[in-house]
Amino acid sequence: MATTKDYRDFVLEQLSLLDTITCKSMMGEYLLYYNGILFGGIYDNRLLVKIVNSNKKYDMQEKIPYESAKPMYLVDDIDNKEVLKEIVIETCKDLPSKK
Repeated sequence: MATTKDYRDFVLEQLSLLDTITCKSMMGEYLLYYNGILFGGIYDNRLLVKIVNSNKKYDMQEKIPYESAKPMYLVDDIDNKEVLKEIVIETCKDLPSKK
């Protein structure tokens, strides 16, 4: 099942506290970047972020975004913009910046 545009728009609205979020379409799903850093994506109407040491404190569930992919964390508390902002910032701390 591909992600709906309505859900994509909802996620982007929830991420609106972050100035430099970009979203790229890929095969019916969406990759999410913050300051040019790929931190997660929207897969099957679920917001998932990469698993890194700095975001383990949020105690999120591991999910597989698509077949044969590495596990990612499912962001359940998508309605809380402040927590969502923190999760993205913390996740990007441990990820390499775009070259």
